[in-house]
Amino acid sequence: MNRIKVLVVDDSAFMRKMISDILNSDPFIEVIGTARNGKDGIDKMEKLSPDVITLDIEMPIMDGLTALKNIMDRNPLPVVMLSSLTQEGAETTLKALQFGAVDFIQKPSGPISLDIEKIKESIVRKVREAASANIASMSKGNELTEPPSPLPLTVQTKANKENRKTIVAIGVSTGGPRALQQVLTQLPADFPAPLVIVQHMPPKFTKSLAERLDKLSAITIKEAEHGELLQKGTAYIAPGDFHMKVKKIGMSLAANITKDQPIRGHRPSVDALFESISTLHGYKKILVVLTGMGSDGTHGMQVVKQEDPGTIAIAEASETSVVFGMPKSAIQTGLVNQVSPIQDISQSILKAMEN
Repeated sequence: MNRIKVLVVDDSAFMRKMISDILNSDPFIEVIGTARNGKDGIDKMEKLSPDVITLDIEMPIMDGLTALKNIMDRNPLPVVMLSSLTQEGAETTLKALQFGAVDFIQKPSGPISLDIEKIKESIVRKVREAASANIASMSKGNELTEPPSPLPLTVQTKANKENRKTIVAIGVSTGGPRALQQVLTQLPADFPAPLVIVQHMPPKFTKSLAERLDKLSAITIKEAEHGELLQKGTAYIAPGDFHMKVKKIGMSLAANITKDQPIRGHRPSVDALFESISTLHGYKKILVVLTGMGSDGTHGMQVVKQEDPGTIAIAEASETSVVFGMPKSAIQTGLVNQVSPIQDISQSILKAMEN
């Protein structure tokens, strides 16, 4: 197997060396060059033809966002951003994911993180995952500019919405912010059910993601709070590093936010969310598995389907998934009712609500 060729772009000589040493310690990765700013990075990219670029956000001469736009315009490649833990860093990172970055890595303690070794496994894993990403789904021509107009409710859905209790649960990981924007901005303001969402993402980032998507969407989108009652026409995103489950309180549903142990390495966990929905009797259930590495959501989907065979399961198609792992795992169970490209997922959800 050919090693993954990586270009490391960071304005700190210390960080360039540390990230290079971490990546070179993996037998499947080779750092073929480093660069000290975005402009230097683009010049080196054209000379060295890397498979993956790690790109710091805050740099002189040309910052990471400007460099990322140039990369995606000239020669789209898998890019992994390095971000600070601040709220401002979270917002900038979400812009980078919007512009085409595959994923991001949090520096543990600021721009020069002397303790970068703490996240060695995460750096190696994310670079390896990025190398297999479907970059065509994120390159020029596929960028998200103006959000699409919301789809109208059908006559059938309008007729059903007063007497039908429905819950929609979505699981997503790598490539998720763009995928969620595609799906949620197409849902109408009078969407007749609550949506609960697990996006694999650390604290601060989920709140920024919810606020950003809320500005673009007709429905309300927010980071979930423990104990709040779930409302129709509102999407609730699990807070980073917390599980979100749904529980029944009287005639209503509520968000149950917990710090229980990670499940198969994830907190929040799609499996935890889906499994909690299996206990909701009297509700129509729609499960959606979007782009992401691994298999989170598959076990939970199996539990829900076993409890309620009438559950509708929808998975994103390979051609639009940045990483096809999670949808592929769900599809391989034979329990998925519909496989759709990302631009058709909203329509698939609305159709599932008609019956």
